[in-house]
Amino acid sequence: MHAQIHPTAIVDDGAQIGERTRVWHWVHVSAGARIGKGCSLGQNVFVGNRVAVGDNVKIQNNVSVYDNVTLEDDVFCGPSMVFTNVYNPRSAVNRKDQYRDTVVKRGATIGANSTIVCGTTIGEYAFIAAGAVVNRDVKAYALMVGVPARQVGWMSQFGERLDLPLEGNGKTTCPYTGTTYELIDGSCTCLVAPAAPE
Repeated sequence: MHAQIHPTAIVDDGAQIGERTRVWHWVHVSAGARIGKGCSLGQNVFVGNRVAVGDNVKIQNNVSVYDNVTLEDDVFCGPSMVFTNVYNPRSAVNRKDQYRDTVVKRGATIGANSTIVCGTTIGEYAFIAAGAVVNRDVKAYALMVGVPARQVGWMSQFGERLDLPLEGNGKTTCPYTGTTYELIDGSCTCLVAPAAPE
């Protein structure tokens, strides 16, 4: 099944869009963009030239994905969240050669109206709360809130809060799926576990 592109969307020649991806109203995809399979680009989304988007990525309304941003598989970008690509912008100073790479790892969620400052990496299945401002790297499975964002807990792959301390060691299960997670020296990993319910 080919990509579904709304008549109001602008997809520049050369853009790569995977099958089953839906491109909604008033979207602009630049020529150099690479977008995977099964994605959804909501109303008024912009995707820059030097952008890579994996499979099954959901980009909600009013999000601009600027150059040097990489979104891995299964990333969720909430409505009106913001990416940047220049750390110290000035209108009168051209800094296009100073773009900083931003990487959002597989399964991460970025909440509505949050801001991701360029040059950061957001770990696998991290959860950025609505309105948070991320200005440093985020650990895998970390739950981040506030301005600037600070870690207040851990989240499962299913999006449930995990009963683990912020630091040290521990083990727990996702309250919904029964999947086991282990914290070792402040880093959380998912262990082999039952599949998520349908």
